[in-house]
Amino acid sequence: MASANEQAIMWKHSKINATAGMFLIAAGLMTGCTTVKTTTTARSATEQLLLSTATDHAMQTTGLAMLAGHTVFVDGTYFDSYDAKYVLGTIRDGLSRAGARLTDKLTNSAVVLEPRSGALAIDESETMFGIPAVTLPIPLSGPVQTPEIAFYKATKQLALAKFALLAQNRESAKLVYSSGPLAGKSYDHRFRVLFISWHRTDIPEKQITRERTRKYQTWFPQSDPANLTETNKPAQ
Repeated sequence: MASANEQAIMWKHSKINATAGMFLIAAGLMTGCTTVKTTTTARSATEQLLLSTATDHAMQTTGLAMLAGHTVFVDGTYFDSYDAKYVLGTIRDGLSRAGARLTDKLTNSAVVLEPRSGALAIDESETMFGIPAVTLPIPLSGPVQTPEIAFYKATKQLALAKFALLAQNRESAKLVYSSGPLAGKSYDHRFRVLFISWHRTDIPEKQITRERTRKYQTWFPQSDPANLTETNKPAQ
């Protein structure tokens, strides 16, 4: 039979072993992780793509060939819209493609082009058949929101663009060209039936195949080989 001193030593060792065992168990349950901080922008990519695609569609409805060979200054004084720089850049692109010579100085121009905006915005609608989310007051625990149960749900976004162009002779102020209203649309629709969902859009950048991207592409690259260096000329 162990003496009192030996029993005290054995009890002390067992306590140390128990503490070590608990420490090892806790260490095994602990896991390390790294959190990567992500950020987002104030405007979504879908919003910007809808507006730019509607702009592209609007500019496809005008012909600027009558300004070919003329030196044109684009005056944005009367243009006020979302994404104004993109719209004005698209107008300048269209003029250049049509053969106009762009200038950044009013005094160097023969024709002054004044664009204006009637609309460039998105309408959104939502249709749902099912049980909407409801906030229920629970005593002693605060409000609780129930989940939405949708048998059918459709969220539709439609971007509308309306522009107009006025071109005048800089010296005589005579009318050269008045476009009338230039209208363009773009859409992004999402549907869901129970657990099945699908997506419809005419935004080229949101298509999943090359064929569909080309189908909805709003414009294609264009260049004048005479302005390119020998090494950059297209293959014959």
